Amino acid sequence: MNQHTVKAYGDELNQLTAEVARMGGLAEAQVADAVESVARRDVALARAVVERDARLDALHRDIERKAIRLIALRQPMASDLRRALAAMKLAVDLERTGDLAKSIGKRALILAEGEPMQPLTRSIERMGRLVSTRLREVLDAYTASEVDRALAVWNTDDEVDEHYNALFRELLTYMMGDARTIGACTHLLFMAKNLERIGDHATNIAETIHYEITGEEIIGDRPRWTPTTPEDLATPLAPPSVATPDTTND
Repeated sequence: MNQHTVKAYGDELNQLTAEVARMGGLAEAQVADAVESVARRDVALARAVVERDARLDALHRDIERKAIRLIALRQPMASDLRRALAAMKLAVDLERTGDLAKSIGKRALILAEGEPMQPLTRSIERMGRLVSTRLREVLDAYTASEVDRALAVWNTDDEVDEHYNALFRELLTYMMGDARTIGACTHLLFMAKNLERIGDHATNIAETIHYEITGEEIIGDRPRWTPTTPEDLATPLAPPSVATPDTTND
């Protein structure tokens, strides 16, 4: 009976980890498809991204419910407790990632109604590929329980910031040069900010993985992009209208 109880407990933990990995795969697909819908002006794909967000919300609730039940009934300790808590924290980050992808999809629908802006959408696509890669790498680290791979993502957080700030300057230049582009560029600015936030969630996941495996929090500040060129110093990192509002549920 004792062996059966231990096996059932282990199966519950493994199932919880598998559910988080599954949710991660869906979130990763959401981000990739959202960016693709912008690049191809694909209305059907953008709508699919918006509609599929409900699946991530449901998975988040299910993982949270299972983790709470496991903690209440099994009373895990040490690494097992960290594993259950990590599942809950990762589910939150992945649910927020899905919200951000959904927001990008909604704005892609609006942009598809206007004139193409190929140079700018290519910039969004490049940033989107970088963020998708970071998300995939950190989720692979979680599945494989490899703390070094998680730290590699954590240590490159500033690359996403660099892309965001470069894209912000590019969009600002377009808006200053032609007032007719302000509407479209504003949507692209919000998309870029959403991608930057997804990068932050990937970094959050890396920190959670580190704590789950080692039992210790990462010491020190996250790597941050700092302006180095005269152009960087002359350009604000983000205007209040872009940096402050939370548009994940638009």
